[in-house]
Amino acid sequence: MSGAEELPASGGLLLRPWRPDDAAAVLRAFVPEEMARQAGRSVTTMAEALDWVAAREAERAAGTAYTWAVVRDDVPLGSVAVAAVNHVHDTGWVSYWTVESARGRGVAVAGVRALARWAFDELGLHRLELGHRTNNPASCAVARRAGFAAEGIDRQKLRYGDERYDVERHARLATDDVNDG
Repeated sequence: MSGAEELPASGGLLLRPWRPDDAAAVLRAFVPEEMARQAGRSVTTMAEALDWVAAREAERAAGTAYTWAVVRDDVPLGSVAVAAVNHVHDTGWVSYWTVESARGRGVAVAGVRALARWAFDELGLHRLELGHRTNNPASCAVARRAGFAAEGIDRQKLRYGDERYDVERHARLATDDVNDG
């Protein structure tokens, strides 16, 4: 399977694997509370940011997940990933985030579109899924603009602190007619 080093994306963006020299950018990205929970672990020190990057490298080496930095001029603006890669069913789970300054500028959409093309063409996946809290319309807009159709609500799927959140599930198939331009 291909672990390509760089993937072009629209809008002058490039997807590339996260590197240890990105640790400071990772640390800054996870400062806001809404981003901290996206990390799945504490990322409040440079050592923890380096661990986050190392975990992405290990997943890539194992072939279980592929996480890409979405960069412009080699500056990380966000991240896209396909994880839970299952080659029995040819499925994967997509996630994405952007730094605050990049939100609303098409960075996530371009990254997810490029990631999906790569996952279908290089990994041979057939179905990509993603989910977002129903109270996150911006994430829903990214999913729809990247060609992911809404499929339903997973009730109270996520818990942050004492609060539970419904999640809207979206999916895109390799056979879907999607304009990736």
